[in-house]
Amino acid sequence: MATLTIPQIEQKANDIRRDVIKMLAAAGSGHSAGPLGLSDIFAALYFNVMNIRPEEPEWVDRDVFFLSNGHCVPVQYASMAEAGYFPVEELLTLRKLGSRLQGHPEREKLPGLENTSGPLGSGLSQASGYAYSLQYIDENPQRFVYVMMGDGELNEGNIWEAAMFAGKYKLSQLIAFVDRNNIQIDGTTEDVMPLEDLKGKWEAFGWHVVEIDGHNITSIIDATSQARAITNRPTVIIAHTIPGKGVDFMEYNYKWHGMPPNAEQAKEALEDLRTLGGQITHEGAGV
Repeated sequence: MATLTIPQIEQKANDIRRDVIKMLAAAGSGHSAGPLGLSDIFAALYFNVMNIRPEEPEWVDRDVFFLSNGHCVPVQYASMAEAGYFPVEELLTLRKLGSRLQGHPEREKLPGLENTSGPLGSGLSQASGYAYSLQYIDENPQRFVYVMMGDGELNEGNIWEAAMFAGKYKLSQLIAFVDRNNIQIDGTTEDVMPLEDLKGKWEAFGWHVVEIDGHNITSIIDATSQARAITNRPTVIIAHTIPGKGVDFMEYNYKWHGMPPNAEQAKEALEDLRTLGGQITHEGAGV
């Protein structure tokens, strides 16, 4: 698919945030903070970085994306809809009975989803297995495997088993993201289970590590370009993000990790996003 310019991707990220708010409000359940914080990364992936064909989800030469922290799937659904995998209007069926848009991704429900996730900690293993197959069985160096993990999810031991596996086999076609937003459901990550020195941990497992501002589109794209150029080890991109990004009353507040907005809160959130926190006047913001 055609890639977008940086300003166009930034606009897509804001569209995705608005979609997320509308979806969660309509569903009456779901997670707010993580999806809003990840919108810039997903916009960069779906509209610049990944080699995909939304009109042909099973294209054999596609890049693949695995979502490990499955509760953040509203941002993936919104990104896929905006990219053309399915109609944007379907987003409002999130978590409804019979919907293809389950509260956690279910691979067989929706073309374009590459993995099923719910229990935390499994995505890096899934992605590592796929990357191993590409590198050692298919021997297809043109395809890449991307995976998103939450920082609180790194409490799961399975993550580090997969990190050892990927390091041992030098899975250079594997590019992982850690959403370093410093919150999880019970509080801050450093209070619940301290993660630092996070960069040093991944390096000790044989990974190339890049740290970026997860809201800077240029930095996201540059980091993935660097990762694709590394040929002797997997890469992890530690992306520092703001939970609830773009909605003033949600930002940095861990209580929004697993809570949706009600109708009034959704209206306030959409106003924040429509005006970019008041940076755009009502006259210039459109309807």
